[in-house]
Amino acid sequence: MAEQVKWGLLATGAIAQAFARGVKQCETGELYAVASRDQKKAEDFATKFGAAKAYGSYEALLADPAVEAVYVSTPHPMHLEWVVKSLNAGKHVLCEKPAGVNQWQLQQMIALAAEKNLFFMEAYMYRCHPQITRVVELIREGAIGKVCAIQGAFSFQSGFNPESRLWKNDYAGGGILDVGGYPVSFARLVAGAALGKDFADPLEVKGTAALHETTGIDMWASVLLKFEGNIIASLSTGVGLNQENVVRIFGTEGAMLIPYPYAANREHASEGRIVLNRKGKEEVIDVKTALTTYALEADVAGRAIRAGRVEAPAPAMSWADSLGNARTQDAWRDSAGLVYGFEKPDNYAVVRAATPIVVRPATEMVYGEVKHLGKPMPKLVMGVDNQTSIAQADAIFSDYFARGGTAFDTAHCYGELRSRLLGTWINGNNLRAKVVVIAKGAHTPNCFPNVIRPQLEDQLRWLNTTHADIYMMHRDNPDIPAGEFIEALNELVREGKIRAFGGSNWSLDRVAAANAYARERGLQGFSVISNNLALAEMVNPVWAGCLHVHSSEDRQRIAAMGLALLPWSSQARGFFVPAISAPNIRKDRSLVESWYSDDNFKRQARAVELAKKYNVEPINIALAWVLNQKFPCCPLIGPRSIMETQSCFAALRVKLTDAEMLWLNLEAN
Repeated sequence: MAEQVKWGLLATGAIAQAFARGVKQCETGELYAVASRDQKKAEDFATKFGAAKAYGSYEALLADPAVEAVYVSTPHPMHLEWVVKSLNAGKHVLCEKPAGVNQWQLQQMIALAAEKNLFFMEAYMYRCHPQITRVVELIREGAIGKVCAIQGAFSFQSGFNPESRLWKNDYAGGGILDVGGYPVSFARLVAGAALGKDFADPLEVKGTAALHETTGIDMWASVLLKFEGNIIASLSTGVGLNQENVVRIFGTEGAMLIPYPYAANREHASEGRIVLNRKGKEEVIDVKTALTTYALEADVAGRAIRAGRVEAPAPAMSWADSLGNARTQDAWRDSAGLVYGFEKPDNYAVVRAATPIVVRPATEMVYGEVKHLGKPMPKLVMGVDNQTSIAQADAIFSDYFARGGTAFDTAHCYGELRSRLLGTWINGNNLRAKVVVIAKGAHTPNCFPNVIRPQLEDQLRWLNTTHADIYMMHRDNPDIPAGEFIEALNELVREGKIRAFGGSNWSLDRVAAANAYARERGLQGFSVISNNLALAEMVNPVWAGCLHVHSSEDRQRIAAMGLALLPWSSQARGFFVPAISAPNIRKDRSLVESWYSDDNFKRQARAVELAKKYNVEPINIALAWVLNQKFPCCPLIGPRSIMETQSCFAALRVKLTDAEMLWLNLEAN
């Protein structure tokens, strides 16, 4: 057998003790070290469970080169910090559930694990019990016919204690996060098995909760999940109410009861049992094991680590499975109106001060210059058009900034919330001097010179800043002489409210006219333009009034005019992902109308071919084509997840040759 994995434990609570017992039983692991904030507690724990090392700080354990894998069992809100620190220390990680308080924290962990090529798993230990493997087999065999409904609960009555982590708002207390993830993950597993998948994510989530009048945490809560195939799950949880902690599955030809679904005994082996009822007959299937569920979990992790895997095999929690579970719990909390204090924008600065953003010493970001800006301009610009919470904004923006990204594109028409979230993030991290804030206004039908000032002032107030580094008019109004816009914008430059400026979806002729007017009067002219540019040529406008600069003549003219281009939809809105964009796939009407053409599918095919050479995805090649233009070109990106940001940054590594640039765009054979 391969050498045993040396485990280090961060924290010494009840779950850590259960895992320590498990490691002592398992085949693949050795309990090597334990850490506590209290040296005496660590020493007592080490003596009790036979650990070789005891540390009085988590940092000291992570500095021990002999520790290979870390089990994180701190309170929920501390998981992110210590998972990240463990991964950065080169350790594999098994993290107690919920790994992240929300999906955005979990994304940060998974993205870092992928980058470091290290094992990471969320510790839903019951998924490692052979009972679960048998449940999945029975569902897939059609033992109860087509699955229609699932019922499940994990709930207990702990008794109110304002000092207990279960009841503290600051500790993300309550049932939904503490044990609600168990029935959610079980239902998603069963629904997935019924649909021929490892797991399934719900199409609808409708939850409610009884919130404590003082702490605000959920005392007990319920949720309805609807999956593909009309599978419906009714689930409950709680820390203040005893319920029947079983799982029932109902199908067209019978029913299944799992009396001990979570195999949660912390000290002894938990034998599984499945009760089938078919055609009026009951069949009991016992699933025996001599090991505790924590020992089984340690072996699942240990075998994956020794096999060089970064994820555990199903039915243990894969990364995508954990993310789906976190999204479902987020939706449940959202339905119930449960937001923890540390997730609120007003408390963001205090929370972030404890864990400042660390910019990577060697980032892939490339920078250029924009006239009148006075700051380096990153080649990838973060779009601020889809964030809905400070948790999401913090995760996406902080990851982008840590990778060297410093420019953020906002607009008046994106609404107050998104600008406020960006301003909260910038000010909470004291980054205003280091970032480029792009503001946009004067969108059709309000595209007039006298609209620019009040809309800009709205944005500056929302952002809580004195100025925008770049201002762009969101549309043009050809009925207004270009010079009138130049006069209005120069007035704002003189007042220090903007620095560089330009226009989005302005024709190059109109930009030339505007800049000619500025030159003749000694005024500042356009520095930037934001029209569409993608490897796929836009067939029809994505939105009314949109313009592209795809032709070689337009691109040469931009270079000659000395403009920087900040193109939107630079990846053609996913056109270069063949799985969602092919001649026979026509679900996305906008994608079909704006990008489907014979020439564009030829470009897609060439991107697929070239992606193999550079060992990237076709969409990375498409973005690299935009990045490798012969003039300053800084495409806007709008990632919905950290993984999408990672994908965009992969394009920075692709340095296309002149011949490849021409070939991709069908300008050469």
